[in-house]
Amino acid sequence: IRELTYKKGLIRSTGLKDEDNVSTYSMYNRFCEPVAKIAPHRILAINRGEKEEFLQIKIEAPEEEIIKLIQIKHIKQHSPTQGLLEKAIEDAYKRLIAPSIEREIRNILTEKAEEQALNIFSKNLKHLLMQAPVKNKVIMGFDPAYRTGCKVAIVDRSGKLLTHLVCFPTPPQNKTDETKRQLIPLIEKYEVDVISLGNGTASRESEMFLCELINEVNRPVSYVVVSEAGASVYSASELATKEFPELDVSYRGAVSIARRLQDPLAELVKIDPKALGVGQYQHDVNQKKLSEKLAGVVEDCVNSVGVDVNTASPSLLNYVSGINTTTAENIVKFREENGIFKSRKELLKVPRLGPKTFEQCAGFLRIPESENILDNTAVHPESYKPAEKIMQIYSLDELKEKSFNKKEIEQLSQTLDIGIPTLKDILDELKKPGRDPREELPSPIFRTDVLEISDLKPGMILMGTVRNITDFGAFIDIGVHQDGLAHISELSESFVRSPFDILNVGDTVKVKVLSVDAERNRISLSLKCC
Repeated sequence: IRELTYKKGLIRSTGLKDEDNVSTYSMYNRFCEPVAKIAPHRILAINRGEKEEFLQIKIEAPEEEIIKLIQIKHIKQHSPTQGLLEKAIEDAYKRLIAPSIEREIRNILTEKAEEQALNIFSKNLKHLLMQAPVKNKVIMGFDPAYRTGCKVAIVDRSGKLLTHLVCFPTPPQNKTDETKRQLIPLIEKYEVDVISLGNGTASRESEMFLCELINEVNRPVSYVVVSEAGASVYSASELATKEFPELDVSYRGAVSIARRLQDPLAELVKIDPKALGVGQYQHDVNQKKLSEKLAGVVEDCVNSVGVDVNTASPSLLNYVSGINTTTAENIVKFREENGIFKSRKELLKVPRLGPKTFEQCAGFLRIPESENILDNTAVHPESYKPAEKIMQIYSLDELKEKSFNKKEIEQLSQTLDIGIPTLKDILDELKKPGRDPREELPSPIFRTDVLEISDLKPGMILMGTVRNITDFGAFIDIGVHQDGLAHISELSESFVRSPFDILNVGDTVKVKVLSVDAERNRISLSLKCC
């Protein structure tokens, strides 16, 4: 019965309110699709619509076929009770079995949809955290607003706050000239390289103002529009209060916007992943499972990049394998009291960081200031001896250029008495000591001019940044206030089973404008022929 319902049943949704034209769920009014083919994101959408009492959901099974099947199985031919049994079976199916099977199938569909949503969130989060950092730049964070004014914070190359202020270049004040007189001297004094603009309220007006400002500054400055998702959550958090006890809540958001361009991973780990806006129906899934899955993703990202122990915050250190909240705080406290760490061995002096914890975390902690080059690599202290022997055989310059063949790897493995996988890892690290895997990823798009949605015309080719990916396509920032949607059917000339097969959050892509609906703020994009 279950199998028949799943294979041949239809899931149907009907609107409960006369709000077809304005409701978020208008597309699901009089909606019908085979149970076996319905997409996971649609299941979550109609579930939400039902929960909010906009929709009524029903699974329509092949009722006559199922009743006939039960009757054939349980009623003997020419039985004197045949008529009575037929009625009993029909009543039992309609009243008891069908609702039970419907609940069961809907639970199965919801579980699958939730699992898919968790996977989508995890993939998006990973690529958001692993975006290329903008290193060695002085950055001005610009948190746009209307009535309350735009908050500005300038951070140095290490992320330290240099200065902050509020300005009013946007409506209703429109004090553009006064704001230029405020900002231009600061940009030149602190040698600002990049302006990091939050993409929230008033960002369109702020972007137009910044383009004017950039043209009047006597140094090369560009701007990048960054997602400000979670900045307000961070601003009011206990962590932000500890970090900036004297700074007003509103300015903390501007600091976060600047730092998340400088080093996305180090800054975004301070914010609950659920507040970062890269999920699909994340509020409709099991919150415990979601938290566990996302914590695992953050930990994987932090450990794959490594952490500079002399600059890392407790939030970042907390995600390092083997380090808990207390140990993370102890590392920072020890650093503040005794100065920077000069070697990995010094970590053993930190209270509550014993040999066992050291064994777990040492390979993920980097110390660029150490005299031992291995302290700034992913080589674990347990493998220092073979690594040092390799450096005695080859200089670092030779290792950078040398390509080892299979025979050489096997011979070196025997000489050093270590496994081939470990040897390959050591050689990779020695070729690029202190390497950051994120640096090989596409950089953000630096802009100096601005586009309006009215400037867009079908057929235009533009560069954009992938902001979010769902089952049905990708949302791409092309430099106007509204992200455009590239539907899954427009991602490639060939068949695409899932957008994740060809795109990641943070990717820089070339797109073609298909259509623009300025009234509804909708932009359709295509990656075909680009």
